[in-house]
Amino acid sequence: MATADVLFAQHREGVFRYLCRSVGQADTARDLTQEVFLRVARSPVPEAEPPALRAWVFKIARNLAINHARDGQRRPETADPPDRSGPATQELAAALRQALERLPAIERDVFLMRETAGLSYDEIAAACEITPDAVRSRLQRARGHLRETLGGALSARGARGVRLTMPR
Repeated sequence: MATADVLFAQHREGVFRYLCRSVGQADTARDLTQEVFLRVARSPVPEAEPPALRAWVFKIARNLAINHARDGQRRPETADPPDRSGPATQELAAALRQALERLPAIERDVFLMRETAGLSYDEIAAACEITPDAVRSRLQRARGHLRETLGGALSARGARGVRLTMPR
């Protein structure tokens, strides 16, 4: 049976990357990641296979991200300092952030869980309480929307793709 410590060691980085993209701020993502694992530690860990446990952890993370977004509508936050890696990178990062914000919440969550945390379709389905077929559909729609939205920004820069994981 997995313990909270084991789940923390296995999923901390993926949860942080997901939350970082979901909330758009590294400091806030760190705080939310800490809160995820505090909740994991305070809850009885279900007796389940590793994929189901991973989905359970990400369901907690998703719920916290949703609550954070809801609370953020009531009080504005200050932004992280700008990325110092160069104007083109900053432009693309801003375009990606804006494109992700325009996605419906469920499509953004499905996309981020898949691309930043590497969850399987079944794990995403369990975390978001939808079917694996719905995950496929939502993921396809999210990718299409992002491709359409970012196509101009990427082609203008000659970029082949955007790395979605956060630097460590």
